[in-house]
Amino acid sequence: MKQDKKALQALLFERRALIEPQEHGFARPSGQGRRAAGLTQQQVDDLTGTARNTYYRLESGRARNPPIEYLDQVARLFGLNEQEWGALCRYAGIGDPPYPLHPDTGLQVPGVWQEAVDGISHPAYVNDASWNLLAHNQAFADLFPDGQVPTNTMRWMLLEPRGRDMLLQWKTGWAPLVLPQLRAALSLRPEDETLLQIVKEAAADPDLAPLWDGGGAHIHPDGDERPIHHALHGPGHVTMCAAQPLTARGARLIILIYHPGQKKQHTRLPMLRSRRSD
Repeated sequence: MKQDKKALQALLFERRALIEPQEHGFARPSGQGRRAAGLTQQQVDDLTGTARNTYYRLESGRARNPPIEYLDQVARLFGLNEQEWGALCRYAGIGDPPYPLHPDTGLQVPGVWQEAVDGISHPAYVNDASWNLLAHNQAFADLFPDGQVPTNTMRWMLLEPRGRDMLLQWKTGWAPLVLPQLRAALSLRPEDETLLQIVKEAAADPDLAPLWDGGGAHIHPDGDERPIHHALHGPGHVTMCAAQPLTARGARLIILIYHPGQKKQHTRLPMLRSRRSD
């Protein structure tokens, strides 16, 4: 991925200017002449324990393929949020960051998401990066007997008997496609206790263990159409539309388009493309 030197310099210069040197034990600059706000580039080197001009080379765009460990140091020193962390990695030529900067990333979304899902006519919900249910609408609750929604959608799909009953053709149409999503979530959050417990139980389950050992590359459900038993409308299919809240890496908005019957309806729909006139 190519560096964006101008954007990289602007981001780092702006965030460095917000850090007061006194907060890190440096004396306030004295003497005549105009002083730039924030930490100096040399002070950044001192605080990160790196050689002179290391930070200068990063901010100027002269550092090719900077180590992710160093970008992490700078990001934490500057107090970057998750969006800024992603921008730093991309502007530096690394691409998307290999892991979230903050441990609670993906575990919360802005409260307005509840209003957003309430405004969707199809069943819709938001889960966090651990697959805990954060928000859902009434149409989603209607899928379940007595409206009892699961607390963790990954656990429900894989381990709960009621999930296996609702998800028709569970052994062939759901489990082999859901387990790779669990593996992908764990690669993003390898110390997540909720995910680790689900993995432990899945690895001990006689139906899931062979599938878990086999791996799999199906890491998201976007566009998939799968059989399900709707509590109110009976057997049918749901086509899944998946998106990610930008403030919560790993969290997902899932919209389920349900239709009754044994046949799939959305597998042959064409891809949507912009109509440009050349």
